[in-house]
Amino acid sequence: MDDPNFRPILPTRPLRIGDVAPDFVARTTRGEVRLSGYRKRWLLFFSHPADFTPVCTTEFVAFAQAAEKFAALNCSLLGLSVDSLYSHLAWIRAIRETFGVTVNFPLVEDPSMAVGRAYGMVDETLPDSATMRASYFIDPQGVIRAMTWYPYNVGRSVEEMLRLLAALQATTGDKVLAPEGWRPGEALMAPPASSLAEMGEGTDWFCRKASEV
Repeated sequence: MDDPNFRPILPTRPLRIGDVAPDFVARTTRGEVRLSGYRKRWLLFFSHPADFTPVCTTEFVAFAQAAEKFAALNCSLLGLSVDSLYSHLAWIRAIRETFGVTVNFPLVEDPSMAVGRAYGMVDETLPDSATMRASYFIDPQGVIRAMTWYPYNVGRSVEEMLRLLAALQATTGDKVLAPEGWRPGEALMAPPASSLAEMGEGTDWFCRKASEV
């Protein structure tokens, strides 16, 4: 990397919602990628334990098939594991030949585990260097808006990730809330009342729809 002004952000504590996502430059299956290059778009950055493993393969097939749905939400996909670039390329080719699915989003190599450790993706309690199924929803300003964590033996739901992304976008600005199971097109909720006057006389102040305020 030849940019003398580039300084990776190295967190000194576990990442939290509201933190700026640590910046990095890395080789991927789609060329060199810099995380901050995704600014002005949403980004779903996710890790998987290892290439050529059964659960990871089902996830990548599902991500590839849903890529247009993420793109429609102005969201890019970026995967990572500690395997090498050459392993990534071979795995993606095997997915295409076996399932007829092309993985067009980049897959970061991280053999030194530098990125995985910066993001807390590497489980320090395990005897190997496998990453967990960590997912970071990063907004167009580079801020982490949500995180999910799954163990290596349980696959994530791509449909739930799409739902969460849509909910994050719909509630940007904290003027509305998304209730349990909310999906696009359904009613959003108003923030809780902050005074007796806002509460009014009714008893449904805690579940007001945004359109009722």
